[in-house]
Amino acid sequence: MSENQFDVVVVGAGLSGLSAARRLQKRNPQLSVLVLEARDRVGGRTVSKDLLAANGVDQWDMGGQWVSSSQTHVMELIRELGLEVFPQYTEGKKVHHVGGPHAKIKTYTSSMPSYSPLALLDFTQVLWRIDHLTQTISVEDPMSSPNAELHDSMTLHTFMEKYVWTTQVKEELALCSRIVFGLEASQVSFLYFLMYSAAAGGTLRLLETTPGSGQEFRVKGGTQQLSEKLVEQIGKERVRLGAAVMTICQNSENIKVTTSAGTVTCKAVIVACPSHLAAQIRYEPALPAERQRLTQCLPIGHMTKFIVTYPTAKLDDAMKQVTMGDMEERRDAVISSLVKYLGPEASTYIHYEEKDWAKEEWSGGCPVNVMTPGMLTYYHPSLRKPFGRIHWAGTETATQWCGYINGAIQAGQRAAMEVLAQMCPSSLSQEELDAVRASLKHSDPRKDSKCTSSKCYYLFGVVMTAAALVSAYLLAKPELRFKWF
Repeated sequence: MSENQFDVVVVGAGLSGLSAARRLQKRNPQLSVLVLEARDRVGGRTVSKDLLAANGVDQWDMGGQWVSSSQTHVMELIRELGLEVFPQYTEGKKVHHVGGPHAKIKTYTSSMPSYSPLALLDFTQVLWRIDHLTQTISVEDPMSSPNAELHDSMTLHTFMEKYVWTTQVKEELALCSRIVFGLEASQVSFLYFLMYSAAAGGTLRLLETTPGSGQEFRVKGGTQQLSEKLVEQIGKERVRLGAAVMTICQNSENIKVTTSAGTVTCKAVIVACPSHLAAQIRYEPALPAERQRLTQCLPIGHMTKFIVTYPTAKLDDAMKQVTMGDMEERRDAVISSLVKYLGPEASTYIHYEEKDWAKEEWSGGCPVNVMTPGMLTYYHPSLRKPFGRIHWAGTETATQWCGYINGAIQAGQRAAMEVLAQMCPSSLSQEELDAVRASLKHSDPRKDSKCTSSKCYYLFGVVMTAAALVSAYLLAKPELRFKWF
Protein backbone atom coordinates (compact mmCIF):
# COMPACT_ATOMS: atom_id res chain seq x y z
CA MET A 1 0.00 0.00 0.00
CA SER A 2 1.45 3.39 -1.05
CA GLU A 3 1.94 6.37 1.26
CA ASN A 4 -1.35 7.86 0.04
CA GLN A 5 -3.45 4.70 0.23
CA PHE A 6 -5.11 3.69 3.51
CA ASP A 7 -7.82 1.44 4.82
CA VAL A 8 -9.56 4.19 6.80
CA VAL A 9 -9.30 7.98 6.74
CA VAL A 10 -10.56 9.98 9.72
CA VAL A 11 -11.49 13.63 9.17
CA GLY A 12 -10.71 15.72 12.25
CA ALA A 13 -8.04 15.32 14.94
CA GLY A 14 -10.20 16.30 17.88
CA LEU A 15 -10.99 13.79 20.59
CA SER A 16 -13.72 12.15 18.50
CA GLY A 17 -11.53 11.53 15.46
CA LEU A 18 -8.50 10.45 17.46
CA SER A 19 -10.62 8.12 19.61
CA ALA A 20 -11.96 6.54 16.42
CA ALA A 21 -8.45 6.04 15.03
CA ARG A 22 -7.21 4.55 18.30
CA ARG A 23 -10.14 2.12 18.52
CA LEU A 24 -9.54 0.97 14.92
CA GLN A 25 -5.86 0.34 15.55
CA LYS A 26 -6.40 -1.43 18.86
CA ARG A 27 -9.04 -3.78 17.46
CA ASN A 28 -7.22 -4.48 14.20
CA PRO A 29 -3.52 -3.50 14.13
CA GLN A 30 -3.38 -4.53 10.48
CA LEU A 31 -5.58 -1.61 9.44
CA SER A 32 -3.77 1.41 8.03
CA VAL A 33 -5.40 4.56 9.41
CA LEU A 34 -4.77 8.21 8.58
CA VAL A 35 -6.16 11.22 10.48
CA LEU A 36 -6.55 14.50 8.56
CA GLU A 37 -6.73 17.82 10.43
CA ALA A 38 -7.28 21.28 8.96
CA ARG A 39 -5.72 23.12 11.90
CA ASP A 40 -2.04 23.27 12.79
CA ARG A 41 -2.78 21.48 16.07
CA VAL A 42 -4.79 18.57 17.45
CA GLY A 43 -7.51 18.80 20.08
CA GLY A 44 -10.48 20.29 18.25
CA ARG A 45 -12.51 22.34 20.70
CA THR A 46 -10.04 21.62 23.49
CA VAL A 47 -6.90 23.76 23.60
CA SER A 48 -4.61 24.41 26.56
CA LYS A 49 -2.30 27.40 26.85
CA ASP A 50 0.57 28.48 29.09
CA LEU A 51 -0.43 31.67 30.90
CA LEU A 52 1.43 33.78 33.43
CA ALA A 53 -0.04 33.30 36.91
CA ALA A 54 0.86 33.87 40.56
CA ASN A 55 3.31 30.96 40.79
CA GLY A 56 4.87 31.37 37.37
CA VAL A 57 3.38 29.79 34.25
CA ASP A 58 0.34 27.52 34.51
CA GLN A 59 -1.65 25.53 31.95
CA TRP A 60 -5.16 26.87 31.33
CA ASP A 61 -7.93 25.44 29.18
CA MET A 62 -9.27 27.90 26.63
CA GLY A 63 -11.94 25.48 25.43
CA GLY A 64 -13.65 22.41 26.88
CA GLN A 65 -12.28 21.71 30.33
CA TRP A 66 -14.63 19.69 32.55
CA VAL A 67 -15.07 15.97 33.08
CA SER A 68 -17.21 13.95 35.47
CA SER A 69 -17.19 10.66 37.33
CA SER A 70 -20.39 9.77 35.47
CA GLN A 71 -18.66 10.24 32.10
CA THR A 72 -17.28 6.73 31.74
CA HIS A 73 -15.60 7.12 28.35
CA VAL A 74 -13.43 10.10 29.21
CA MET A 75 -12.64 8.88 32.72
CA GLU A 76 -11.48 5.55 31.32
CA LEU A 77 -9.28 7.35 28.80
CA ILE A 78 -7.80 9.57 31.52
CA ARG A 79 -6.87 6.49 33.55
CA GLU A 80 -5.39 4.70 30.53
CA LEU A 81 -3.25 7.73 29.68
CA GLY A 82 -1.99 8.05 33.25
CA LEU A 83 -3.48 11.51 33.81
CA GLU A 84 -5.14 12.95 36.89
CA VAL A 85 -8.16 15.07 37.68
CA PHE A 86 -8.91 17.52 40.46
CA PRO A 87 -12.24 18.85 41.78
CA GLN A 88 -13.60 22.10 40.40
CA TYR A 89 -13.12 24.72 43.10
CA THR A 90 -16.44 26.19 44.26
CA GLU A 91 -15.73 27.55 47.73
CA GLY A 92 -15.94 31.23 48.63
CA LYS A 93 -18.17 34.12 47.63
CA LYS A 94 -20.13 33.85 44.40
CA VAL A 95 -21.71 36.72 42.50
CA HIS A 96 -25.14 36.46 40.91
CA HIS A 97 -26.43 39.14 38.54
CA VAL A 98 -29.41 38.62 36.23
CA GLY A 99 -32.22 40.86 35.07
CA GLY A 100 -30.25 43.54 33.26
CA PRO A 101 -27.52 46.05 34.16
CA HIS A 102 -29.68 47.84 36.72
CA ALA A 103 -30.75 44.71 38.58
CA LYS A 104 -29.46 44.10 42.07
CA ILE A 105 -26.12 42.28 42.36
CA LYS A 106 -26.40 39.42 44.83
CA THR A 107 -23.74 37.31 46.51
CA TYR A 108 -23.97 33.89 48.07
CA THR A 109 -21.70 31.16 49.46
CA SER A 110 -23.97 28.12 49.17
CA SER A 111 -24.42 25.89 46.11
CA MET A 112 -27.16 28.05 44.59
CA PRO A 113 -28.35 31.67 44.72
CA SER A 114 -31.07 32.71 47.13
CA TYR A 115 -34.59 32.80 45.71
CA SER A 116 -37.81 34.24 47.03
CA PRO A 117 -40.11 31.52 48.41
CA LEU A 118 -42.39 31.78 45.37
CA ALA A 119 -39.46 31.62 42.93
CA LEU A 120 -38.07 28.61 44.78
CA LEU A 121 -41.44 26.91 44.50
CA ASP A 122 -41.57 27.83 40.81
CA PHE A 123 -38.09 26.44 40.22
CA THR A 124 -39.04 23.18 41.94
CA GLN A 125 -42.19 22.65 39.90
CA VAL A 126 -40.61 23.44 36.54
CA LEU A 127 -37.62 21.24 37.30
CA TRP A 128 -40.01 18.43 38.14
CA ARG A 129 -41.80 18.90 34.81
CA ILE A 130 -38.55 18.87 32.84
CA ASP A 131 -37.06 15.89 34.68
CA HIS A 132 -40.28 13.92 34.34
CA LEU A 133 -40.26 14.53 30.58
CA THR A 134 -36.54 13.80 30.33
CA GLN A 135 -37.08 10.32 31.78
CA THR A 136 -39.45 9.50 28.90
CA ILE A 137 -36.90 10.39 26.20
CA SER A 138 -35.13 7.86 24.01
CA VAL A 139 -31.76 9.47 23.28
CA GLU A 140 -31.07 7.04 20.43
CA ASP A 141 -34.47 7.63 18.83
CA PRO A 142 -36.05 10.76 20.32
CA MET A 143 -39.02 10.68 17.95
CA SER A 144 -40.20 7.45 19.58
CA SER A 145 -40.68 9.39 22.84
CA PRO A 146 -44.18 10.41 23.98
CA ASN A 147 -45.40 13.70 22.45
CA ALA A 148 -42.17 13.98 20.47
CA GLU A 149 -43.61 15.99 17.58
CA LEU A 150 -45.30 18.42 19.97
CA HIS A 151 -42.09 18.98 21.93
CA ASP A 152 -40.06 19.38 18.73
CA SER A 153 -42.52 21.97 17.42
CA MET A 154 -41.71 24.34 20.28
CA THR A 155 -38.58 25.99 21.63
CA LEU A 156 -37.23 25.92 25.15
CA HIS A 157 -38.43 29.53 25.41
CA THR A 158 -41.97 28.47 24.43
CA PHE A 159 -41.99 25.92 27.23
CA MET A 160 -40.72 28.52 29.70
CA GLU A 161 -43.43 31.00 28.73
CA LYS A 162 -46.10 28.35 29.23
CA TYR A 163 -44.99 26.70 32.45
CA VAL A 164 -42.75 29.11 34.38
CA TRP A 165 -44.60 31.44 36.73
CA THR A 166 -42.00 33.98 37.87
CA THR A 167 -39.75 36.40 36.04
CA GLN A 168 -36.81 35.38 38.21
CA VAL A 169 -36.93 31.72 37.16
CA LYS A 170 -37.43 32.67 33.50
CA GLU A 171 -34.28 34.77 33.67
CA GLU A 172 -32.37 31.93 35.33
CA LEU A 173 -33.40 29.40 32.68
CA ALA A 174 -32.54 31.81 29.88
CA LEU A 175 -29.09 32.23 31.44
CA CYS A 176 -28.72 28.44 31.67
CA SER A 177 -29.41 28.15 27.93
CA ARG A 178 -26.63 30.63 27.18
CA ILE A 179 -24.22 28.80 29.50
CA VAL A 180 -24.97 25.28 28.22
CA PHE A 181 -25.49 25.97 24.50
CA GLY A 182 -24.12 29.45 23.84
CA LEU A 183 -27.54 30.22 22.32
CA GLU A 184 -30.82 31.76 23.40
CA ALA A 185 -33.64 29.53 24.61
CA SER A 186 -35.69 30.72 21.61
CA GLN A 187 -33.20 29.01 19.26
CA VAL A 188 -33.29 25.52 20.78
CA SER A 189 -35.90 22.83 20.13
CA PHE A 190 -37.49 21.80 23.41
CA LEU A 191 -37.28 18.13 22.40
CA TYR A 192 -33.57 18.60 21.66
CA PHE A 193 -33.13 20.15 25.11
CA LEU A 194 -34.84 17.13 26.68
CA MET A 195 -32.68 14.74 24.64
CA TYR A 196 -29.52 16.65 25.61
CA SER A 197 -30.51 16.50 29.29
CA ALA A 198 -31.35 12.79 29.05
CA ALA A 199 -27.94 12.08 27.49
CA ALA A 200 -26.37 13.64 30.62
CA GLY A 201 -28.58 11.75 33.05
CA GLY A 202 -30.67 14.74 34.10
CA THR A 203 -31.02 18.49 33.74
CA LEU A 204 -29.17 19.55 36.87
CA ARG A 205 -26.14 17.50 35.81
CA LEU A 206 -25.65 20.02 32.99
CA LEU A 207 -25.25 22.85 35.48
CA GLU A 208 -23.78 21.59 38.74
CA THR A 209 -20.37 20.63 40.14
CA THR A 210 -21.74 17.94 42.46
CA PRO A 211 -20.57 14.30 42.09
CA GLY A 212 -21.63 13.00 38.70
CA SER A 213 -22.39 16.44 37.30
CA GLY A 214 -20.79 17.90 34.20
CA GLN A 215 -18.48 20.36 35.96
CA GLU A 216 -17.22 18.01 38.67
CA PHE A 217 -13.53 17.70 37.71
CA ARG A 218 -10.80 19.32 35.66
CA VAL A 219 -7.76 17.61 34.17
CA LYS A 220 -4.32 18.38 35.57
CA GLY A 221 -2.25 19.89 32.80
CA GLY A 222 -5.28 20.65 30.61
CA THR A 223 -7.60 18.67 28.38
CA GLN A 224 -5.67 19.13 25.13
CA GLN A 225 -3.08 16.64 26.34
CA LEU A 226 -5.71 13.91 25.96
CA SER A 227 -5.47 14.43 22.20
CA GLU A 228 -1.72 14.88 22.26
CA LYS A 229 -1.22 11.59 24.09
CA LEU A 230 -3.59 9.81 21.72
CA VAL A 231 -1.42 11.01 18.83
CA GLU A 232 1.60 9.46 20.53
CA GLN A 233 -0.24 6.12 20.62
CA ILE A 234 -1.59 6.35 17.07
CA GLY A 235 1.72 7.57 15.67
CA LYS A 236 2.54 11.12 14.63
CA GLU A 237 3.14 9.93 11.08
CA ARG A 238 -0.53 8.91 10.95
CA VAL A 239 -1.81 12.42 11.72
CA ARG A 240 -1.51 15.11 9.04
CA LEU A 241 -1.99 18.69 10.13
CA GLY A 242 -2.86 21.56 7.81
CA ALA A 243 -4.85 19.20 5.58
CA ALA A 244 -8.35 20.63 5.23
CA VAL A 245 -10.67 18.14 3.53
CA MET A 246 -12.42 19.66 0.52
CA THR A 247 -14.04 16.71 -1.29
CA ILE A 248 -14.89 13.09 -0.54
CA CYS A 249 -15.67 11.00 -3.63
CA GLN A 250 -16.72 7.37 -3.22
CA ASN A 251 -17.32 4.74 -5.87
CA SER A 252 -17.80 0.99 -5.80
CA GLU A 253 -14.08 0.32 -5.24
CA ASN A 254 -12.65 3.07 -3.04
CA ILE A 255 -12.97 6.57 -1.68
CA LYS A 256 -10.85 9.53 -2.80
CA VAL A 257 -10.32 12.28 -0.24
CA THR A 258 -8.98 15.56 -1.57
CA THR A 259 -7.41 17.99 0.91
CA SER A 260 -5.58 21.30 0.81
CA ALA A 261 -2.36 19.29 1.10
CA GLY A 262 -3.01 16.54 -1.44
CA THR A 263 -5.18 13.52 -2.19
CA VAL A 264 -5.44 10.14 -0.48
CA THR A 265 -7.54 7.05 -1.17
CA CYS A 266 -9.14 4.63 1.28
CA LYS A 267 -11.88 2.09 1.80
CA ALA A 268 -13.84 3.90 4.52
CA VAL A 269 -14.07 7.43 5.96
CA ILE A 270 -15.08 8.67 9.41
CA VAL A 271 -16.07 12.35 9.43
CA ALA A 272 -15.49 13.54 12.99
CA CYS A 273 -15.55 17.32 12.61
CA PRO A 274 -18.45 19.51 13.86
CA SER A 275 -21.65 19.13 11.86
CA HIS A 276 -21.61 22.59 10.28
CA LEU A 277 -18.03 22.00 9.07
CA ALA A 278 -18.88 18.56 7.70
CA ALA A 279 -21.53 20.33 5.61
CA GLN A 280 -18.83 22.42 3.91
CA ILE A 281 -17.17 19.33 2.40
CA ARG A 282 -18.26 18.43 -1.15
CA TYR A 283 -19.43 14.84 -1.47
CA GLU A 284 -19.66 12.78 -4.65
CA PRO A 285 -22.20 11.37 -5.06
CA ALA A 286 -24.11 14.05 -3.16
CA LEU A 287 -25.33 13.30 0.33
CA PRO A 288 -29.00 12.36 0.77
CA ALA A 289 -31.27 15.41 0.98
CA GLU A 290 -32.12 14.65 4.60
CA ARG A 291 -28.47 14.68 5.63
CA GLN A 292 -27.80 17.90 3.71
CA ARG A 293 -30.77 19.65 5.26
CA LEU A 294 -29.82 18.50 8.75
CA THR A 295 -26.22 19.74 8.67
CA GLN A 296 -27.25 23.05 7.12
CA CYS A 297 -29.64 23.75 10.00
CA LEU A 298 -27.54 22.97 13.07
CA PRO A 299 -26.49 26.35 14.49
CA ILE A 300 -23.46 26.34 16.73
CA GLY A 301 -23.20 28.36 19.92
CA HIS A 302 -21.11 31.51 20.20
CA MET A 303 -18.97 32.01 23.27
CA THR A 304 -15.88 33.98 24.12
CA LYS A 305 -13.90 32.49 26.98
CA PHE A 306 -11.72 34.73 29.08
CA ILE A 307 -9.26 33.92 31.83
CA VAL A 308 -7.85 36.48 34.24
CA THR A 309 -5.02 35.51 36.59
CA TYR A 310 -4.33 37.27 39.90
CA PRO A 311 -1.66 37.30 42.62
CA THR A 312 -4.16 35.54 44.92
CA ALA A 313 -7.05 33.23 44.19
CA LYS A 314 -9.73 35.82 43.59
CA LEU A 315 -11.03 34.52 40.25
CA ASP A 316 -10.79 31.26 38.38
CA ASP A 317 -12.20 31.48 34.86
CA ALA A 318 -15.47 32.30 33.21
CA MET A 319 -17.43 32.19 30.00
CA LYS A 320 -19.81 34.76 28.60
CA GLN A 321 -21.11 35.99 25.29
CA VAL A 322 -18.99 38.96 24.25
CA THR A 323 -18.97 40.34 20.72
CA MET A 324 -18.16 44.03 21.03
CA GLY A 325 -15.12 45.86 19.71
CA ASP A 326 -11.54 44.67 19.67
CA MET A 327 -9.70 42.68 22.33
CA GLU A 328 -8.62 45.79 24.26
CA GLU A 329 -12.22 46.99 24.51
CA ARG A 330 -13.44 43.58 25.60
CA ARG A 331 -10.62 43.27 28.14
CA ASP A 332 -11.47 46.66 29.63
CA ALA A 333 -15.17 45.74 29.76
CA VAL A 334 -14.43 42.41 31.44
CA ILE A 335 -12.10 43.94 34.04
CA SER A 336 -14.61 46.73 34.68
CA SER A 337 -17.30 44.13 35.34
CA LEU A 338 -15.02 42.18 37.66
CA VAL A 339 -14.28 45.34 39.62
CA LYS A 340 -18.02 45.97 39.85
CA TYR A 341 -18.65 42.45 41.13
CA LEU A 342 -15.54 41.67 43.19
CA GLY A 343 -14.17 45.03 44.27
CA PRO A 344 -11.32 47.37 43.24
CA GLU A 345 -8.62 44.74 43.81
CA ALA A 346 -9.91 42.96 40.69
CA SER A 347 -8.24 45.67 38.60
CA THR A 348 -4.79 44.46 39.73
CA TYR A 349 -4.40 41.37 37.60
CA ILE A 350 -1.39 39.52 36.22
CA HIS A 351 -2.65 38.39 32.82
CA TYR A 352 -5.78 38.56 30.67
CA GLU A 353 -6.41 36.00 27.94
CA GLU A 354 -9.42 35.39 25.73
CA LYS A 355 -10.51 33.09 22.94
CA ASP A 356 -13.41 33.82 20.61
CA TRP A 357 -14.21 30.40 19.18
CA ALA A 358 -16.34 31.87 16.40
CA LYS A 359 -13.19 33.43 14.93
CA GLU A 360 -11.30 30.14 14.73
CA GLU A 361 -11.79 29.08 11.11
CA TRP A 362 -12.08 25.36 11.72
CA SER A 363 -14.36 25.70 14.75
CA GLY A 364 -16.76 28.51 13.91
CA GLY A 365 -18.14 28.64 17.45
CA CYS A 366 -18.63 26.54 20.56
CA PRO A 367 -19.58 24.54 22.52
CA VAL A 368 -21.94 22.45 20.35
CA ASN A 369 -24.26 22.39 17.35
CA VAL A 370 -27.91 22.32 18.42
CA MET A 371 -31.16 21.44 16.69
CA THR A 372 -33.84 24.00 16.02
CA PRO A 373 -37.57 23.06 16.07
CA GLY A 374 -38.50 20.45 13.47
CA MET A 375 -35.00 19.09 12.87
CA LEU A 376 -35.45 16.03 15.06
CA THR A 377 -38.89 15.34 13.58
CA TYR A 378 -37.79 15.29 9.97
CA TYR A 379 -34.04 14.74 9.83
CA HIS A 380 -32.71 13.06 13.00
CA PRO A 381 -32.25 9.56 11.47
CA SER A 382 -29.54 10.96 9.17
CA LEU A 383 -27.46 12.24 12.11
CA ARG A 384 -25.61 8.93 12.57
CA LYS A 385 -26.74 6.91 9.54
CA PRO A 386 -23.72 6.04 7.35
CA PHE A 387 -23.74 7.13 3.71
CA GLY A 388 -22.21 4.22 1.89
CA ARG A 389 -18.78 3.86 3.49
CA ILE A 390 -18.82 7.34 5.07
CA HIS A 391 -19.50 7.26 8.80
CA TRP A 392 -20.28 10.15 11.17
CA ALA A 393 -18.72 10.93 14.55
CA GLY A 394 -18.30 14.12 16.64
CA THR A 395 -19.84 14.94 20.01
CA GLU A 396 -23.07 16.10 18.34
CA THR A 397 -23.76 12.46 17.37
CA ALA A 398 -23.21 11.04 20.86
CA THR A 399 -25.89 9.38 22.97
CA GLN A 400 -24.03 9.76 26.29
CA TRP A 401 -23.12 13.28 27.36
CA CYS A 402 -23.77 14.74 23.92
CA GLY A 403 -21.90 18.03 23.49
CA TYR A 404 -19.19 17.16 26.02
CA ILE A 405 -15.69 15.68 25.83
CA ASN A 406 -17.16 12.34 26.85
CA GLY A 407 -19.63 12.50 23.98
CA ALA A 408 -16.84 13.12 21.50
CA ILE A 409 -14.98 10.01 22.66
CA GLN A 410 -18.09 7.83 22.71
CA ALA A 411 -19.10 8.94 19.21
CA GLY A 412 -15.63 8.27 17.81
CA GLN A 413 -15.55 4.79 19.29
CA ARG A 414 -19.05 4.05 17.99
CA ALA A 415 -18.13 5.12 14.44
CA ALA A 416 -14.99 2.97 14.60
CA MET A 417 -17.06 -0.05 15.58
CA GLU A 418 -19.32 0.57 12.58
CA VAL A 419 -16.30 0.57 10.27
CA LEU A 420 -14.90 -2.60 11.87
CA ALA A 421 -18.27 -4.33 11.51
CA GLN A 422 -18.27 -3.39 7.83
CA MET A 423 -14.64 -4.05 6.91
CA CYS A 424 -13.45 -6.78 9.28
CA PRO A 425 -16.35 -8.18 11.34
CA SER A 426 -14.14 -10.98 12.66
CA SER A 427 -12.39 -8.40 14.87
CA LEU A 428 -15.63 -7.95 16.86
CA SER A 429 -17.53 -10.32 19.09
CA GLN A 430 -21.05 -11.36 18.18
CA GLU A 431 -22.35 -9.17 21.00
CA GLU A 432 -20.49 -6.17 19.60
CA LEU A 433 -21.77 -6.86 16.09
CA ASP A 434 -25.31 -7.02 17.43
CA ALA A 435 -24.77 -3.73 19.27
CA VAL A 436 -23.57 -2.02 16.09
CA ARG A 437 -26.60 -3.27 14.14
CA ALA A 438 -28.93 -2.19 16.94
CA SER A 439 -27.35 1.26 17.00
CA LEU A 440 -27.87 1.70 13.28
CA LYS A 441 -31.52 0.70 13.70
CA HIS A 442 -31.98 3.29 16.48
CA SER A 443 -32.88 0.67 19.06
CA ASP A 444 -33.12 2.07 22.55
CA PRO A 445 -31.76 0.15 25.56
CA ARG A 446 -33.76 2.16 28.06
CA LYS A 447 -32.05 3.02 31.30
CA ASP A 448 -33.74 2.43 34.60
CA SER A 449 -35.44 5.58 35.75
CA LYS A 450 -33.98 7.16 38.84
CA CYS A 451 -37.41 8.32 39.87
CA THR A 452 -40.36 5.96 39.64
CA SER A 453 -43.63 7.29 38.31
CA SER A 454 -45.32 7.05 41.71
CA LYS A 455 -42.47 8.92 43.39
CA CYS A 456 -42.53 11.62 40.73
CA TYR A 457 -46.27 12.15 41.08
CA TYR A 458 -45.90 12.18 44.84
CA LEU A 459 -43.28 14.93 44.56
CA PHE A 460 -45.45 16.90 42.19
CA GLY A 461 -48.35 16.56 44.60
CA VAL A 462 -46.22 17.91 47.43
CA VAL A 463 -45.09 20.85 45.28
CA MET A 464 -48.62 21.74 44.20
CA THR A 465 -49.91 21.46 47.75
CA ALA A 466 -47.16 23.80 48.92
CA ALA A 467 -47.99 26.18 46.09
CA ALA A 468 -51.62 26.26 47.16
CA LEU A 469 -50.66 26.95 50.78
CA VAL A 470 -48.29 29.74 49.77
CA SER A 471 -50.94 31.31 47.54
CA ALA A 472 -53.53 31.16 50.32
CA TYR A 473 -51.07 32.73 52.74
CA LEU A 474 -50.33 35.58 50.36
CA LEU A 475 -54.04 36.22 49.84
CA ALA A 476 -54.47 36.41 53.60
CA LYS A 477 -51.40 38.67 53.99
CA PRO A 478 -51.49 41.08 51.03
CA GLU A 479 -48.82 43.30 52.58
CA LEU A 480 -46.26 40.48 51.98
CA ARG A 481 -46.88 40.02 48.27
CA PHE A 482 -44.47 42.70 47.14
CA LYS A 483 -41.70 41.17 49.22
CA TRP A 484 -42.13 37.79 47.61
CA PHE A 485 -41.96 38.83 43.94
